[in-house]
Amino acid sequence: MDKLVHLTTDENYAIIKIANGKVNAISHEVIDELNECLDTAEKEERVVIITGQSGIFSGGFDLKVMTKSQDAAKELVIKGSKLSYRLLSFPTPVILACNGHAVAKGAFLLLSADYRIGTAGEFKIGLNEVMIGMTMHNAGVEIARGKLTPVYFQRSVSNAEMYNPEEAVTAGFLDIVVPEGSLIGTAIKVAGLFGKLNKNAHKNTKLKVRKILLERLAEAIKEDSEQELSFNS
Repeated sequence: MDKLVHLTTDENYAIIKIANGKVNAISHEVIDELNECLDTAEKEERVVIITGQSGIFSGGFDLKVMTKSQDAAKELVIKGSKLSYRLLSFPTPVILACNGHAVAKGAFLLLSADYRIGTAGEFKIGLNEVMIGMTMHNAGVEIARGKLTPVYFQRSVSNAEMYNPEEAVTAGFLDIVVPEGSLIGTAIKVAGLFGKLNKNAHKNTKLKVRKILLERLAEAIKEDSEQELSFNS
């Protein structure tokens, strides 16, 4: 079976590329393979760069799983939330190089990274759960609350507003926007700068800065595991 997530390493950084079909869906297999790649990067103490395919980082969770059953959807959502928790608490810096569209879980992965670089273009970034009839899960609310600017937190979560890359910087989904041809080069340059950080100081400071967010997220994941997902037609 072909890999859906590919790992390449060079000097002190690791590039993790998601390649799962037209919309780069986040499936169980993608999450498992992402975790395997993160295991390697963590063991080797590398700065991480996560990226997708040309024109799209990810359109969100795999719809085949999300529409299969309530239990199947819940299992995937919980697994995705645990991935976000891991990224938010990852010991080395995590850079996300967003190739284009980033919707739903794709956008949540943006919110789970330390530094987010977007591609300029006619792309949409945001949380569309309410638009498609899903009441936002507790973990999603906490991730968004922790990383989005206050006004855009409300607009993104409750109103399902979508943004172009420049607007996504203002909202808090991205840090900078660069031309497509400069995306990976910029990410590697940033990785080089982050590689100069003291590893223990970075890890310990990150955990201190995100202490409240991580505590709230852990509790939200527990609450989600005890509740049913809410889908409205």
